[in-house]
Amino acid sequence: MINFSNFKSIVSVINYFHSEDICKKALVDARWGEDVVCPHCGKHHCAKRTDGRFRCNNCKHNFSCLTGTIFENTKLPLQKWFVAMYLISSHKKGVSSCQIMRDCEVMQKTAWFMLQKIRSLYGITDDVALDGEVEMDEMYLGGREANKHQDKHVEGTQGRSTKTKTPIFGMQQRNGNVVAMKVENTQGATLMPIVSQFVEEGSTTYTDEANIYNKLEENGYNHEFVNHSQREYVRANDIHTNGIEGFWAHFKRVIFSTYHMVSKDYLQRYIDEQTYRWNTRKWKSSKRFEDMFLKACKTFDYTDVLSLSSVVSIEHFREYRIMYYNYWKSTHCA
Repeated sequence: MINFSNFKSIVSVINYFHSEDICKKALVDARWGEDVVCPHCGKHHCAKRTDGRFRCNNCKHNFSCLTGTIFENTKLPLQKWFVAMYLISSHKKGVSSCQIMRDCEVMQKTAWFMLQKIRSLYGITDDVALDGEVEMDEMYLGGREANKHQDKHVEGTQGRSTKTKTPIFGMQQRNGNVVAMKVENTQGATLMPIVSQFVEEGSTTYTDEANIYNKLEENGYNHEFVNHSQREYVRANDIHTNGIEGFWAHFKRVIFSTYHMVSKDYLQRYIDEQTYRWNTRKWKSSKRFEDMFLKACKTFDYTDVLSLSSVVSIEHFREYRIMYYNYWKSTHCA
């Protein structure tokens, strides 16, 4: 097995994974160990072929260590994949597809798909449970009207308006993990089911003075709040939302400084990435890389990269690609 603690820099990653055979052996060891399991039928005792692939004695399928992972059918060297994974795990403010393009010597659209596949490993699972003391807050991500041309200003976008901004709801267990997600709106009817799903009943919740949190006590939670409109940010030393506000501050700096602009359709992937990075902020880069490496060995569905939200579908993505190609052809081939 690989000793991931030795990966203390990008140089050590490149030096270790210097050949495709070593990369594939690392995947086999991390995924199965000595007992290879068929990804098609789940049976053991698969035979190794002379070409390095495996054959299942039960269902007679041939497969490789890449089958069913984010690396399946890739035409890139695995070394570039591992370098991209280490970069995204070690950069505290994330890494853009343009930077991956330069560092890994690939095309920008290839780097974008690589990052989207890696981000797909961070999705929120239903087994997440927050308890004890939990802070809740919402934020609104979108362009500032002051930065827009006067002809593009939209009236009534102040405060909690969603005309030009996307609402995001977050919860943080004190001294614990964060759960955040894009939501359609910030009404109580939308947020209360989310709270019930991820926060244990009987927990003490801390929020601001917004009316959307008025029914927390009716749903079995202790509720304390601070009045931000009256410039009250801490009361009785422990009633505040500074923890989740700190996560929002980090998230905004990542979006504005690294990605600059994020599509609403793919916003949840970026939220998942920063949530994962925040929840593992006390880990070393080598430990985070190990966790990502093991996650990458699990079953992966390629369509997850395209259909990242209920709004986007594969057909919609194909239509967008055709539209973009026609636009490029009209401007470059006239």
